[in-house]
Amino acid sequence: MPSHARKQSASPTPAPRSGAADRPSSAVPDPAGPLARERAHLASSRSALRAMRHDVESLDISDVTGNWVNAKILAGEIEVRIKALADLAGTPLFFGRLDYLHAPGTEVAEGAGGESFYIGRRHVHDAEGDPMVIDWRAPVSQPFYRASRAEPMDVRLRRRFGYTGGELTAYEDEHLTDATETDTSSRLLQTEIERPRVGPMRDIVATIQPEQDEIVRAGVTGTVCVQGAPGTGKTAVGLHRVAYLLYAHRERLARTGTLVIGPNASFLQYIEQVLPALGELQVKQATVDDLVAHVEVRGADPAGTARLKGDARMAEVLRRAVRSGIRMPKEPVVVVRGSRRWRVPAYELEEIVREMTDRDIRYGAARDALPQRIAHAVLVQMERSGEAPDDRVQDAVARNPAVKAAVKECWPPVDPARTVLRLLSDREFLASCADGLLTPEEQEEILWAKPARGIGSAKWSAADAVLIDEATDLVQRTGSLGHVVLDEAQDLSPMQYRAVGRRCSTGSATILGDLAQGTTPWATSSWAEALSHLGKPEARIEELTRGFRVPREVIAYASRLLPSIAPGLAPATSVRESPGALFVRPAPEDGLDAAVVAACRESLAHEGSIGLIAADPRIPALAAALGAAGLPHLSPGEETSAEARLTLVPASLAKGLEYDYVVLDDPAAIVSAEPDHRTGLRRLYVCLTRAVSGLTVLHAAPLPGALAEAG
Repeated sequence: MPSHARKQSASPTPAPRSGAADRPSSAVPDPAGPLARERAHLASSRSALRAMRHDVESLDISDVTGNWVNAKILAGEIEVRIKALADLAGTPLFFGRLDYLHAPGTEVAEGAGGESFYIGRRHVHDAEGDPMVIDWRAPVSQPFYRASRAEPMDVRLRRRFGYTGGELTAYEDEHLTDATETDTSSRLLQTEIERPRVGPMRDIVATIQPEQDEIVRAGVTGTVCVQGAPGTGKTAVGLHRVAYLLYAHRERLARTGTLVIGPNASFLQYIEQVLPALGELQVKQATVDDLVAHVEVRGADPAGTARLKGDARMAEVLRRAVRSGIRMPKEPVVVVRGSRRWRVPAYELEEIVREMTDRDIRYGAARDALPQRIAHAVLVQMERSGEAPDDRVQDAVARNPAVKAAVKECWPPVDPARTVLRLLSDREFLASCADGLLTPEEQEEILWAKPARGIGSAKWSAADAVLIDEATDLVQRTGSLGHVVLDEAQDLSPMQYRAVGRRCSTGSATILGDLAQGTTPWATSSWAEALSHLGKPEARIEELTRGFRVPREVIAYASRLLPSIAPGLAPATSVRESPGALFVRPAPEDGLDAAVVAACRESLAHEGSIGLIAADPRIPALAAALGAAGLPHLSPGEETSAEARLTLVPASLAKGLEYDYVVLDDPAAIVSAEPDHRTGLRRLYVCLTRAVSGLTVLHAAPLPGALAEAG
């Protein structure tokens, strides 16, 4: 083979990554020398990382802290640093190398030498402070993801490394400035992408693609919305974007905070190890329900009621409800101080109240400011009479019983939960607040059939909690974080978008989702609409259509549903070299459970994780069938292992999860379990696209039309 062709070097008995199929290779192995040198650098880097950790563990802070509070804060920061410097077993410390033609950041001079950098998950330096591994987020690492023969970015050679566990077993080179080298796909890259999924979600720092890297490294001041088809890595992109922003803007985001919002607790458990693996340990995770947990949710709304409560019109209904108690003063305020009486006439009080109302500031902030405004009117009179009052006098007047009584009469205190309770219980109050916004029929839809006696006894729904969160923000502004990642965003209602938007009103956001996977009756129909409700209409919308997870046959089969569920979206393409396996098998109704168990056994013969996905009502019967067959299974969110690889997944919890092999039980049952046909088809689309290597579809009932007609 010509010397300029791409080379893949390996140990004498090359060991592909766990689970990767052996493929014939036309590459000629290099001598063991270069591989041995790379292994030596890996060993040296691990030693250097241990030394860095030891240095931090050995710090003595007894003489550098002024008090116990500072000592505790500093000790906490040191503990976080120690955890961030952990050498994770089985995780490659570096996965690539860049050989630059010229040292980055220096003048390009004739004859000047280049420089090499190893790219990894975190920075590692030796005892002299010289870098041994460069953090993947550093500017000098960017060409590892972006450089090409068309634009080499001053990179002479890009080297990728292959590992078995933590052992370096192979490397693969691209000579980007050699125009004669054959441009072929990377086997190591493909092997890493297709590696079986066992355990929680892992990072993708070794496989980030140029279009993903562009999103990951977008600036902190702008909001990015990513429309991503199944398997395009949108969740991973969002998490890596958080890691990048924390690297590039650590001080700013450490002060303002970051948050990852997922659709459910199972999803958050699945992704929770990604950021710690990248050295980021302090990013909080939550669901939307967690954010708005002002009351205990003990009830559930019918789909139509939930859709109405999530409608954007409810924001104005609530604003009216919160401000419904404001009254214009009818009596003057008389403040007695010593032998003097100061009188603020009713018309002047009314001017102050109207000014507060017109400014449209938060209800609670206005109520806090109102006593000071009245006190200021008294101080003006004092100054006119020749007195010289100061701020202490104004504060004393603001606390005067007459002023406090006037404020209570004009601007009474508001409890957000009690306001929503009254709105949903009192027909006349709702009618006055919803006049011109909701029809009488819609008002009846959201009214409780049996009014609750109080906040504690009310059977609040998830949608009610969002309404209380809106009312709470109307009273007192919600604190804003520096950056929020919102995953599976297509499923949120307008009112839920507003709840998330409040948490990043002065910060930025990364919005991730797929319109075709909207599985709530109130799922958004367009990102422009969703971003408007979020308060980020200027956000940049990016689309990822190149899939790396779902096999071609599987994504093509699932895409048959797109004309029915999202006609404006282009089908995803798959770059996976392994074609995957797709089986669609009918089964008798009385033999469906047995067929499902048999398919699970068949899938367990392969390496990797197995997901049995079924309509929620089918879960108890299938759990019993698996138990009778002696097949132990996990629930979503429980970590898979080599000993426990089968997870029984309700269709409602499948979103965002992935398994090497999926057994899908009765598509028609998944569709019919949803409140409407389109939502059911979208739920089915989600379930069909959870497979990484193979999908087996079993059905007793006829397949939904979109699948049956194409088949």
